[in-house]
Amino acid sequence: MSQVRLAILQMRGNDARDVNVERTLGRIETAVADGAQIVCLQELFTGPYPCQSEDHRIFDWAESIPGPTTDQLAALARARGIVIVAPLFERRAPGLYHNTVAVIDVDGRIAGTYRKMHIPDDPLFYEKFYFTPGDLGFRVIPTRFAKLGVGICWDQWYPEAARLFALAGAEILLYPTAIGWIHEDKAEFGAGQLAAWQTMMRSHAIANGIWLGAPNRVGIEASLEFWGNSFIVSPRGEIVAQGGCTEEETVVADCDLGLSDVVRTHWPFLRDRRIDAYQDLTRRWID
Repeated sequence: MSQVRLAILQMRGNDARDVNVERTLGRIETAVADGAQIVCLQELFTGPYPCQSEDHRIFDWAESIPGPTTDQLAALARARGIVIVAPLFERRAPGLYHNTVAVIDVDGRIAGTYRKMHIPDDPLFYEKFYFTPGDLGFRVIPTRFAKLGVGICWDQWYPEAARLFALAGAEILLYPTAIGWIHEDKAEFGAGQLAAWQTMMRSHAIANGIWLGAPNRVGIEASLEFWGNSFIVSPRGEIVAQGGCTEEETVVADCDLGLSDVVRTHWPFLRDRRIDAYQDLTRRWID
């Protein structure tokens, strides 16, 4: 299928799991009414962003995959014939937790999962306390409408990850995200942080000649103001659809997957890669 309609949901996450999931199901239905075939949700969409503090009680928010949330989403995917990309707080085993995406295909089957590979540890983003780094690699997940390469938030800053997804045959890159301003930093650094976030992902689209979508949270949660601005980018790096910075929105765009071949033949970055000269990329530092 060459033409795919992609929707990314930009939502608040302040409510409890059941409320957030029900609200999300409603927003997915609205996206379907607008013709969406692939719907991507924001990072850890079932609740508030959990990592502003190190609190052992928050592990109780995690769930198995498959589990109650994927079961609800699978029923909707099957009923509407859509693909849903669902980022969840995964309880894999006692004491073993991941920041995970489950990709649910049109038949309600989990087509594949991705576990966040790059785990940050910054003020108010204490993810290393909660999440074990992913162990599934940067594999592509085939669905009815497109082959998806799905990273999660901090993964989006790494060009190596985007390249590996592209080389494995991804047709759309998706980066569900929870990124925002710390209140005291916003006035001085806010504009630059937002610009850097978008610039990094636009560069992935350009360098790999690929469509890209980044759904972000929105709204204030404790000391963080999630800045929204969810966006979809063409293989030329053009922002073709974008949300605002304060409200819940559904950002939708038609993605012509055939455009990747056109762009890659005009900007032949993949052709001209010197794969014989990149061995040192696997080193931590070149002394």
